Amino acid sequence: MKAIVQDTYGPPSVLRLEETDRPAPGPGEVLIRVHAAGVDQGVWHLMAGMPYALRAMGFGLRAPKARIRGMDLAGRVEAVGADVTRFRPGDEVYGSCDGSFAEYACAKEDALAPKPRNVGFEQAAAVPVSACTALKALRNVGRVKAGQSVLVLGASGGVGTYAVQLAKAFGAAHITGVCSAAKADLVRSIGADEVVDYARRDPADGSRRYDLVLDIAGNRPVSRLRRALTPRGTLVIVGGEGGGRWLGGNERQLGALLLSPFVGHRLRTVAAMEQHHSDLHVLNELIEAGSVTPVVDRSYPLAEVPDAIRYLREGHVRGKIVIRL
Repeated sequence: MKAIVQDTYGPPSVLRLEETDRPAPGPGEVLIRVHAAGVDQGVWHLMAGMPYALRAMGFGLRAPKARIRGMDLAGRVEAVGADVTRFRPGDEVYGSCDGSFAEYACAKEDALAPKPRNVGFEQAAAVPVSACTALKALRNVGRVKAGQSVLVLGASGGVGTYAVQLAKAFGAAHITGVCSAAKADLVRSIGADEVVDYARRDPADGSRRYDLVLDIAGNRPVSRLRRALTPRGTLVIVGGEGGGRWLGGNERQLGALLLSPFVGHRLRTVAAMEQHHSDLHVLNELIEAGSVTPVVDRSYPLAEVPDAIRYLREGHVRGKIVIRL
């Protein structure tokens, strides 16, 4: 099969299209013929091996343990391993795995769900990592309630476009999305009641207070973000960019968790983790009901994965990028 592989950490140029062996599903695994795969910041971090703490977490100290990149996928079941009961060959599925930038990939059964009936493979591939992260941030960690006011910093990106839509679906009374002026129309179209251009106004200047603040891939100090919270409000830091080589901004998350017991605000963090089918089923219902729509900026063929990652890192993406196979 064709796949995007790498043998060393580095820039997108370390990625190459190569013929490699098709994987075989083990117990509890499903072999998928991949039709589309999503691209997000996590792919870049694993490709670059940055921050260095990532390497110490088991992804490979000197070189990546997994040669094939990619996490999100959507496709058809080709074969199933022993003990798989929820899927059979021919089923259309989506979810996450290691190595989705390939014609075939193996995923754990629990990380897959039936593809939503009303979207194509490319839209479905834009869902798993980003939408499940937004779902965890709002529902599990942020504990969003109907009638609350929500501020989403980074509202036009992969996680942000889902956060805005999910906050609306969960009954938030007022949603403020923060993005660049060029992306304001998009954020407004997916449900934001108000859009703030971060270049013109600081949304955390204390002039407005919110019950829940989601800071997605940001770098504002926690002390400043707390100015935007109501006295008992919740701050959820989702990922982070722009930090040092060792922790990559995660020191801000650690500081928030250490501070939280001593202040009136709830300070929490969320990282993109392996997805579970229970979250995907929740998203299925919302997508099929029309409450959530995947936002796809553009798609690239498999051979152009390096170009897709370069475009992602330029910061111009509206929603998600996908790889089509």
